[in-house]
Amino acid sequence: MSDKLVLAAETRSDFGKGHARRTRAAGQIPAVLYGHGTDPVHLVLPGHATMMALKNANALLTLQFDGTEELAVAKDVQRHPIKPLILHVDLLLVKKGEKIVVDVPVHIEGESAPGTIHFQEASTLQVLAEATHLPESFAVSIDGLEDGAKVLASDVKLPKGVELAGEADQQIASVSVPQAQDEGDDAPAAESAEEAAEGAEA
Repeated sequence: MSDKLVLAAETRSDFGKGHARRTRAAGQIPAVLYGHGTDPVHLVLPGHATMMALKNANALLTLQFDGTEELAVAKDVQRHPIKPLILHVDLLLVKKGEKIVVDVPVHIEGESAPGTIHFQEASTLQVLAEATHLPESFAVSIDGLEDGAKVLASDVKLPKGVELAGEADQQIASVSVPQAQDEGDDAPAAESAEEAAEGAEA
């Protein structure tokens, strides 16, 4: 991210579901900041600004509160199951120069060979990267791949300074030829339909 994402946060001392509901009703989001062996800091974040910032995976956030400024990334975002609302955010305190493990979204690009289809086996790839230079996504090309082809985690091209943290043989995508439906499977159903029609006529 080239743009600095600054969130003006406030510390909070009240807890519980009731306080959380009131916080969200006021257009804010309850959050907790932890890491580096420090005591967790309970915060209130600006609702709209936070939602916009977290549209970007692994966004580096600059939190301003109590006259201080801290860098953090979202480790867990609890979202409403129906409404486009964020219920709570767990934030990890980070420092410039340190590396952290994050899950990065994977996007499939291109078209496999004619007559084949592809399956995306994994939607994210776990990597180790510098906290202030976290990748937002990885593009994986399946262009022209033939039946039986597989794309593994080790095949994904990683930016400089980013290392694979998960299994190298993790399957990201596969290509295959669709199986033709067995006509025999439809025969019993067709026969039953014919028998039912004959019975109705009788």
